[in-house]
Amino acid sequence: MLQHLSTVLWNKEAGPGCYRIGLSCPDHFGTAVPGQFIMLGLAGQLDPVLRRPFSIHNLIIRDGQTVGIELLYRVVGKTTAMLCRKKPSDRVDILGPLGRGFVLPSGLKKIYVAGGGVGAAPLVFLVSHLRRCQVDLSDCRVFLGGKSRGDLLCRDDFSALGVAVHITTDDGSAGDHCLVTHPLETAVERSCPDLLCACGPTAMLSCVAGIAEKHGVPCQVSIETMMACGMGACLGCAVQRRGQPQTYLHACMDGPVFSSQQLKW
Repeated sequence: MLQHLSTVLWNKEAGPGCYRIGLSCPDHFGTAVPGQFIMLGLAGQLDPVLRRPFSIHNLIIRDGQTVGIELLYRVVGKTTAMLCRKKPSDRVDILGPLGRGFVLPSGLKKIYVAGGGVGAAPLVFLVSHLRRCQVDLSDCRVFLGGKSRGDLLCRDDFSALGVAVHITTDDGSAGDHCLVTHPLETAVERSCPDLLCACGPTAMLSCVAGIAEKHGVPCQVSIETMMACGMGACLGCAVQRRGQPQTYLHACMDGPVFSSQQLKW
């Protein structure tokens, strides 16, 4: 983990209110694993004071060398409103890679991936990593959900990686008119995967964890929670440990990726 003054490579709209930003980074980011994150500060800005966490959306690799990272973010507050105005050659301050990512067992053959809204961000890195590791993705399936068509992100990215993508929306404006967990559970009932990975709103992750437990499928979830430091100092990202009252884990150090059985839902 190192601090780095990063150069903006690109900053493009990815959907209504959502952007992809490419940032230069030192080569140690080449060891980053899917699910890890960075803490980003706006260089030269006194307000906002605190950095903000962003999942690594993917690595930028040229000639076999990691030269940058890409983030996928939604404009929801002051920091992201300022970030979306950054232009190529502007600078931002990043700290990372941080946290614990997805743990991928050897011999993995069938993986189902579920993302809700901007929760798709770390999952593109996950599937890209599997492909770079020459994992056969023919049995990999991705389930993407959103409130409406405009909330669906990264469908083309997953399709380009050669994986089947199932789309759902709460309002029926695209794909199936249902929650993303409905077709996910149907798929699990038909053929259990070796691993189920998910990122999205807490209610969705709770449902995914329930599906995994019901069918005896190993499940890892990347949780979305506020962080102030990203390094375990402030203890502001506590989540309750399952089966141990008043015992907590911290998303920045113990996660943000957890086995679904570790957490109290």
